[in-house]
Amino acid sequence: MKIIRLLKRFLIPGVFVSLVYFIKYRCIISPRAEVETSPYLVVGKKTMISSFCKIKTSHGPLTIGSNVSIGPGCFISSSKNGVGIGDHCLIGPNVTIIGNKYKYDRLDIPIYMQEETSEGIRIGENVWIGAGTVVIDGASIGDNVIIAPNSVVTKNIPNNAIAQGNPAKAIFIRR
Repeated sequence: MKIIRLLKRFLIPGVFVSLVYFIKYRCIISPRAEVETSPYLVVGKKTMISSFCKIKTSHGPLTIGSNVSIGPGCFISSSKNGVGIGDHCLIGPNVTIIGNKYKYDRLDIPIYMQEETSEGIRIGENVWIGAGTVVIDGASIGDNVIIAPNSVVTKNIPNNAIAQGNPAKAIFIRR
């Protein structure tokens, strides 16, 4: 299975991947983006994935809504419980969204060999995530939220909030 995944990753040209996703979902993916061809990936209409993005879906579902703009250099990885991104979202450059983590409670086993867990990530509709932000497994971002640049989202952010910091906290509720 790993050899087939490697062959797909390195032998299928980016232009072909862009064309397949345009025909299948009516979305625009830069040929310079690295997007896995996987049945776990669902992309909405008019979604744009910029150059140098890496979308990894070999271990779990990733659903991206319609009219989503993903800036250059983003990394999105899903795992067992998946990552869901709602409609009309703006994801700035160099945003990292990681849908898994490792247990680290045993000292006699290296961390990468310990169990991998996944709680999933949910990003609501009409969300703006600023450049350089990191969204960690288990986070949930409500609808109409703005995340300030270089924040680290580790928990739930309520609807209509503006959040910032490490860890990100709601500093204002939009009305």
